[in-house]
Amino acid sequence: MVEDFGVAKSPKDIAFYAGILSSSFSICQTTTVMFWGQLSDRIGRRPVLLIGLVGNFITFLMFGFARSYTWALVARSLNGLLSGNVAVSKSVVAEISDNTNRSRCMAILPLLWNVGCVGGAAIGGLLADPVNQYPNLFGKIRIFQELPFLLPCLVGSTVTLCGIVIGFFMLEETLATKKARKHTHGDLRPPVKVGLADESTPLVNAEHSRATDEPVTVFKRRTLRDLMTPTVVSVMITNMLMCLGIACCDQIYPIFAATKTSDGGLGFDSRNIGISLAVSGVIVLYLQLVTYPRLERKFGALYCYQQGQKIMIPMYLAMPCLSWLAARSGQAVEHVIGAGQPTLFTPTYVLLWVLLLANLFLRVIGNVLVFTSVNLLSANLAPTTADLGLMNGAQQLAMSITRVIGPVLAGYIWSWSIKHDLPYPFNSHLIWVICALLTAVSLHMTFGIPESVNKFSAIEVDEYGRPLNEQDHIE
Repeated sequence: MVEDFGVAKSPKDIAFYAGILSSSFSICQTTTVMFWGQLSDRIGRRPVLLIGLVGNFITFLMFGFARSYTWALVARSLNGLLSGNVAVSKSVVAEISDNTNRSRCMAILPLLWNVGCVGGAAIGGLLADPVNQYPNLFGKIRIFQELPFLLPCLVGSTVTLCGIVIGFFMLEETLATKKARKHTHGDLRPPVKVGLADESTPLVNAEHSRATDEPVTVFKRRTLRDLMTPTVVSVMITNMLMCLGIACCDQIYPIFAATKTSDGGLGFDSRNIGISLAVSGVIVLYLQLVTYPRLERKFGALYCYQQGQKIMIPMYLAMPCLSWLAARSGQAVEHVIGAGQPTLFTPTYVLLWVLLLANLFLRVIGNVLVFTSVNLLSANLAPTTADLGLMNGAQQLAMSITRVIGPVLAGYIWSWSIKHDLPYPFNSHLIWVICALLTAVSLHMTFGIPESVNKFSAIEVDEYGRPLNEQDHIE
């Protein structure tokens, strides 16, 4: 898409401009994610989630109709500003689950994220520029001739529209204070103790009279500074380092795969890139719903977090080595005029795909372990349910910051490394080595995090800060 807009002076500069386009979403999300998390603590989870879905629907269409790099940048930025769903959905899952099923419920979020990332990338690769990819079906449709990237955006916006309809009619509020208001018709005055009456019991309860006449002291919510204990800070820092490596990897893999083998890439076209991502994502469902809950119950979220990072490190280091195999196979589809079509299924070409998919499988496994675990750890660190929105917002803020830095950093380093004829590790391996180093530092820091983070200890409270399970019945 960036190549078609013509903003890059040379093919080697495409990664840089693509990085800016990707990071624009995260830059804007970073500025608003805490707002959406705290807003959900006040007005409820449901309205914030619906606002985010409507925003996604509109901005998807805007992105599909983009005719210039500037318009695409504006669409991505607006998408980021309205994207508070990730942090809020974590709060919803934490509120509807308990200690018997929380790990499985939390595993659903990264599952949907991974399915969305893999499916979205596959849809983008398979449906982009449909006039040239599928001339028999779309060759005569003018709108797709003028807007070659509209079709995948239409698919994405349709899925989002389905989410809006389902959310509007089926999504229930999970915030404790909002549920309490619903069941008490908006009356959340301090509760009146109920006991056995005798002849000495006054007809008008004094406590009830005071509760009716006197204003109630409203519970003051914790600030982000109040929540930043040493353990929370350690988890957040490891989260940022780990996510920075993943953000760089996610940004650079399609560019690496599309880059010519002579420049250190795989020489794939968009269809092969989409296929590689789609095939590697088929194991996500089993990992998220079956494997991860078992591992978490047996070893804890912290252990899974560490093992996921151990898997990611060799994956990063092995990825650029596949370029040599792609060049030797002679089967890469080079993005140059007059490049010949590959003769498929030669032994070397098959070996390339086997090793590539194996490496991408490791990437998916690592992503499942680290993202599911850090979601659990963040929820476990919230002292009360009233702090879940703020805590998850803080975690999402940390991740958003890395997604601001990661794409730009990865694009710049990749463009720089393939422009210069330098030895290892400053050649095309450089960005992958950096990803591995970031993850290694994060892994080292996790060994200082206490095992207590494996338990969910948030107390369910009402808007006055009183534990709901300790309150007496309201008369």
